[in-house]
Amino acid sequence: MLDRYTHPEMGKLWRDGYEYERWLEVELAVAEVMTERGEIPLEAMEDIRRSAKVNSQRVLEIEAIVRHDLIAFLQAVVEEIGESGKYLHLGLTSSDVKDTALSLVLRDSGKLLKKDLHGLRDALSQRALESKYTVMVGRTHGIHAEPLTFGLKLALWIAELDRQEERLDQAISSVSVGKISGAVGTYANVSPEVEGAVCKHLGLTSALVSNQILQRDRHAHFMTTLALIGGSLEKIATEIRNLQRTDILEVQEPFAEGQKGSSAMPHKRNPIVCEQVSGMARLLRGNALASMENIALWHERDMTHSSVERIILPDSCLLLDHMLRQMTRIISGLKIQEEQMKRNLQKTYGLTSSQRILLALVEHGCMREEAYAWVQQDAFQAWDQGKDFIEVVAKDTRIGNYLTEKDLRSLFDLGYHLQHVDDIFKRLGLE
Repeated sequence: MLDRYTHPEMGKLWRDGYEYERWLEVELAVAEVMTERGEIPLEAMEDIRRSAKVNSQRVLEIEAIVRHDLIAFLQAVVEEIGESGKYLHLGLTSSDVKDTALSLVLRDSGKLLKKDLHGLRDALSQRALESKYTVMVGRTHGIHAEPLTFGLKLALWIAELDRQEERLDQAISSVSVGKISGAVGTYANVSPEVEGAVCKHLGLTSALVSNQILQRDRHAHFMTTLALIGGSLEKIATEIRNLQRTDILEVQEPFAEGQKGSSAMPHKRNPIVCEQVSGMARLLRGNALASMENIALWHERDMTHSSVERIILPDSCLLLDHMLRQMTRIISGLKIQEEQMKRNLQKTYGLTSSQRILLALVEHGCMREEAYAWVQQDAFQAWDQGKDFIEVVAKDTRIGNYLTEKDLRSLFDLGYHLQHVDDIFKRLGLE
């Protein structure tokens, strides 16, 4: 992972050599439980507690010879402990340690991502309340539809993030699992009671059934959830990029003092951070696909998943952490162009009130198909000739048979479209 996208909190969880410390944490937890059960002499455990540590350089030196990372790790730790080191790893297989340790890292990474999600939601909530009644045109298929508020657009994103938090909670739970069940999961050389006590000590739950490894549907669940969250961030970034286009220009992502937008054109202020977020979302989806490929292993256990996970797990956690932090910064500093929103709303000459006229005609006894045809004809005339819609419909005698000009003008009140904004905000707890 590139340092430029790595933030200290998440980077600390995945730094070089992180796995050795977590492996040692698992090995010590197993030894403590076995000591309590009388399976390891207390004196030996005291030696282990006092002397057990990891020399990363020594691990790498041994691994260059034995070509097995866990064996190299154990040999390096035992060198530090001495004779009592023989009690480490009793009855275990490598994946008992490695998979359980990996679960600890994924759990902690997930919790940090949840914290990031909360930060983004807080930023969105603040800006949503600020722009609760900031009227803008709604767009469907990229075309002007009916008015809404920018606050409602942000509320839509908040609700989606809330759903993503629920998914993340489920994914964290799915990977917060350990296994200390031996070479093929039968507990032949270590009892289920040891596994239960170790997992409880580590804050994990025990896998109900395992073989040599934890099955990779759990990790795929975690990774696809990260990709889904990335998809939501891309959705937000794409909308901001669209709204920042010169011909729309309703919002602008923050542009720092001294920042440059183009090496050739000094006037440029490009939405580069949103573009970065959109690009990174593609990486998350690719990594999620790789995680799903890891589910099917020969006899439910081979090594094809290992090399993949060394890349996709840290990279995805670091990427999403960066994306969430960047999007929080964007939302917090987003420039909202209220006057431009009003100007854009007026570009379609009041056509955004067409449905209100249609409904009013029907309410006054007109057949819907006839009403639709009249309003559509007048709307197309206003648009094609650049006339105010109200002036065109006011001269339409067919419509005049049902609605007075006063009636018609009342139908262009923008406040009508905002009457339930408060209700929507209350649903989200935004008050």
